[in-house]
Amino acid sequence: MVETREVTRPNMVWDAWGVPSGHAPLPEKIRTLLAQVFGVSGEPVARRDEDEVPLRASALTAAELAELSALVGADHVSIEHRDRLLRAGGKSTPDLLRRRGEGPQDAPDAVVFPADHEQVLAVLAHCAERGIAVVPFGGGTSVVGGVDPARGEFDAVVALDLRRLDTLTELDAVSLTATLGAGLTGPQAEELLGAQGLSLGHFPQSFEFATIGGFAATRSSGQASAGYGRFDDMIQKLRIATPSGTVEVGRAPASAAGPDLRELFSGSEGTLGVITEVTLRVHPKPETVAYQAWSFPDFATGAAALRTVVQTGAAPTVLRLSDEAETGLNLARAGDIGGSAVTGCLAVTTFEGAAAHVEARNAEASALLVAAGGVALGEQPARDWEHGRFSAPYLRDALLDVGILCETLETATSWSNLAALKAKVTAALVDSLTAQGTPALVMCHISHTYPTGASLYFTVVAKQAEDPLAQWLRAKQAAGDAIIATGGTITHHHAVGEDHRPWLGAEIGEVGVAVLRAVKQAVDPAGILNPGKLIP
Repeated sequence: MVETREVTRPNMVWDAWGVPSGHAPLPEKIRTLLAQVFGVSGEPVARRDEDEVPLRASALTAAELAELSALVGADHVSIEHRDRLLRAGGKSTPDLLRRRGEGPQDAPDAVVFPADHEQVLAVLAHCAERGIAVVPFGGGTSVVGGVDPARGEFDAVVALDLRRLDTLTELDAVSLTATLGAGLTGPQAEELLGAQGLSLGHFPQSFEFATIGGFAATRSSGQASAGYGRFDDMIQKLRIATPSGTVEVGRAPASAAGPDLRELFSGSEGTLGVITEVTLRVHPKPETVAYQAWSFPDFATGAAALRTVVQTGAAPTVLRLSDEAETGLNLARAGDIGGSAVTGCLAVTTFEGAAAHVEARNAEASALLVAAGGVALGEQPARDWEHGRFSAPYLRDALLDVGILCETLETATSWSNLAALKAKVTAALVDSLTAQGTPALVMCHISHTYPTGASLYFTVVAKQAEDPLAQWLRAKQAAGDAIIATGGTITHHHAVGEDHRPWLGAEIGEVGVAVLRAVKQAVDPAGILNPGKLIP
């Protein structure tokens, strides 16, 4: 069974998130807030057109380009300005601040578009022999420097764009598994599965642009993780191309045949191989979805309520809690809920599935949340949150344009350590930015929960300093140090990339680092795959 997608795949703009139609001037309400809190006018600076951006000249010779063309076809190797520019990195705030610089932008020396697994193998073998670095490229949504075109010790680097690996190759309707090409975006995958009455149910904020291969390579976690699990929970099989050959892992739902190598390659961020095909657990499209929003007097009460629901086994499909600062800002942006002001913390729940099952689960969870101090607010705030879910990154870009620094970071820890970690990271960010003369607003929410703990997702807003990149990197250093010192993980779902690499050794230890390096040597002895990412 081979099915191709019909949903179009848009390219993101080179210097911001998303597509041009998603960008709009800041609303008057937000401009007023910025003036009151940060003293900025809200007037955007002009941005350059693509054609005006100078790029570092390609280091590949005509002969080298001809060799690559012989592997994938001349029409599928590009050194065009736009193709290179659009693959010049990801979409973190540091990425975008660098793109606002006046000098030449770094970019891959060429973009290669393989058609299938065998062509990926051929490109990797060739690049290993010729000493050309390779950066696997899916949707370009990384916010941790994961797709920056770093050359490492090599003279040239190519971006390996997997968009042509875009088929549903197998569907097992009995076992409820689907095998998908790594280049499919979230919407493309849902379109193919939806035609069969199925869904993957993986909807991270990057959903519109990120790819199946990228989800696997970064151990992505979507908004419905409470109901369907993280992306790595869904993986049944992986097919990986490496410079040393093909690796295929996953033969059964579970196995005792040694360590689970699926866990080794999911989260490997393109440093150990290129994931070309993923077999995933799928489920029938839900018959109904129930929405409910809740108010809690404070974050501690709300977190305890979420913990009770999860540990009881009554978790909704979506379970999310904003702290007081985030709740206040969201209400200021959107207006009061239900016609009256809401204080404290806002929680969102949704339930998906068969109507009777949804009703029963909703009733069970609601009773627990009420008993834990929650006040039901109706379904509209939850629907509003879902409606604006994928547009939030556009606001970050609009803020950058008017001189406001806005960035996110995330971590996770046990329930018993949650309050301490939240306090330490918040203090580190506030203290660092205040010391630089730019007091900050730090907001936080819980978006992923487990019986033993939860994630914490921070959003930081401050007036930009004269050098906003240095300003943020100093604050990020303070936050990362606080996370490790307080027992959190340096990343829950954004991945390691280049940005979190300095802390990985402290998290996994010297022996853990040695294990990663040994695997790297086994599958990529020339070291061409995604230099400078993940592995210390």
